[in-house]
Amino acid sequence: MRNTKLNYLAILLAVIFMAGCGGLKKMKKKAGEVQYTVSPSPLEMHADSVALSISGKYPVKYFGRKATLELTPVLKYEGGESQFQMVKIQGEKVPENNTVIKYKEGGGFSYTHKIPFVDGMRISDLEVRIVGKQKSKVVPFDPMVIGKGVIATPALVKIDPRPIVGKDKFQRITSEVVEGDIAYNLQQSTPKSGENNGADIKNLKSLIDESQKNERLVIKGVNVDGKASWDGNIDEINKPLADKRAKNANEFVLNFLFKKIEKVKEQGFVSAKTTDEDWAGFEAALKASTLPDKDVILNVLKMHSDLEVRERELKKLATVYLELKKDVLPQQRRSVIGLNIDHVGHSDEELNMLFDTNPDSLKAEEILYTATLTKDANRKLKVYQFYAKKFSNDWRGHNNVGMAYIMLNKVSDAKSAFEEARKLDDKNTIIQNNLGVVSLMEGNVPDAETKFKSASGAGNEVNYNLGIVNIKKANYEAAVGFFGSECTFNGALALVLNGKQDEAIKKIDCAENNDQAIMYYLKAVAGARKGDSDVMFNNLRAAVSKDASFAEKAKKDMEFFKFFGDDTFKSIVK
Repeated sequence: MRNTKLNYLAILLAVIFMAGCGGLKKMKKKAGEVQYTVSPSPLEMHADSVALSISGKYPVKYFGRKATLELTPVLKYEGGESQFQMVKIQGEKVPENNTVIKYKEGGGFSYTHKIPFVDGMRISDLEVRIVGKQKSKVVPFDPMVIGKGVIATPALVKIDPRPIVGKDKFQRITSEVVEGDIAYNLQQSTPKSGENNGADIKNLKSLIDESQKNERLVIKGVNVDGKASWDGNIDEINKPLADKRAKNANEFVLNFLFKKIEKVKEQGFVSAKTTDEDWAGFEAALKASTLPDKDVILNVLKMHSDLEVRERELKKLATVYLELKKDVLPQQRRSVIGLNIDHVGHSDEELNMLFDTNPDSLKAEEILYTATLTKDANRKLKVYQFYAKKFSNDWRGHNNVGMAYIMLNKVSDAKSAFEEARKLDDKNTIIQNNLGVVSLMEGNVPDAETKFKSASGAGNEVNYNLGIVNIKKANYEAAVGFFGSECTFNGALALVLNGKQDEAIKKIDCAENNDQAIMYYLKAVAGARKGDSDVMFNNLRAAVSKDASFAEKAKKDMEFFKFFGDDTFKSIVK
């Protein structure tokens, strides 16, 4: 009897065990009836992350009332795997707070999570791993593949932010006008005694003689201006007098100053005019004078724009008028001869030679300009380092040293140089942009964005750099705006990512370097996205012909997933 009771107890325990474990085994057996929808499919990389959205639907009478399923999506790829966050689904009698699936009605769940992108994920399997639990029982389900691969086109972005140079102010040719006066007595057109050989005229003559020996001093022309003071009737006295003085000065230029120089005879070389009443010269002489009443006189000039009224009002000031006739008005009785002179600086060849042989002989702006005469980053660095040492208080030297280091991909050295520049001018937007360039190249996108925004207005380079930042942040529409109309690879990439494939292709076609393999590859991606196999195949073929490494790249690029089995695709990437 006792043995019979023990047998009943063993059978009962077995039934209880099978009941507890059988529900999970049944769920495992019918796991294929669960419907999973993955979005997007294939998965996509944006902002250096892979976001996954799954919705699952369980059929009726599937989910055990006391069962719990732990679902972990996993991306498996060559060399590793990356797990998304685990999610729990439970039956209606489980006393926990997870998504509930009822036994009779069935039901569903939705799940979203993201993980950092790893390059190997491009070719990968998205599988869901399930562990069933009911009380103390644990039943692992067979892994289920629910998706394949990750599109990683945003990773094509070129991290080539643009630094801004501290520009030179070099002018090879600088112009000036050197003037000399010939003075006349009241109502006379013959110069005062000795005026034709005065200090002013001797200086002009010396410059003219120098121009015949020095090719860096070029006289481009001569201006002659015969002037009269305002004292007197303009039509009867001043105008005829100014004309005669101009004629006298013109003859002096032709027959004395440039007597043996044929160039003076060229049409337009000598330009003559008259100033019938030299009010401008009068006001300038008045301001420079020590007359006690000059402010009263200046006030009259401000109050009256009519020249006849001015003259009448000034003559009313009897004592003042006498002072003017004695000390100021004689200065307007003159002819002015002006030489238009160009000072010609060193040629590009001379600047390079002088930097190599005698750099200390060069002026500051000449040194900075010399650095622009080469595309060799090491040569630029050498020139800028010399400048920064010689003119250590000028931010441009340190800034430009940093720019040369960026060209050489020496980011740490560039950062140090830009920091030196910032010490000299901490609010300089050019330096802020360049420090942002360093941050972006170091991978610190938030800090780069902050610095680029603070550099607003420094140049178009800032907008380009913000375009890169917004691709990295997956703000593709904003990136398109920042890149603007310039034809660049990154600008075209932003258009591809923003769904504007035809515009992207046009942007590539107008780019200066549109014959590069990467350009053809991006056009192939645009073709695949818009379903144009001819565009895709032709451009992929061109990319591979220019750079064979793009064949392997295409084999792992889920942009071409639909073509992986196509014979034409296979022939291109073989």
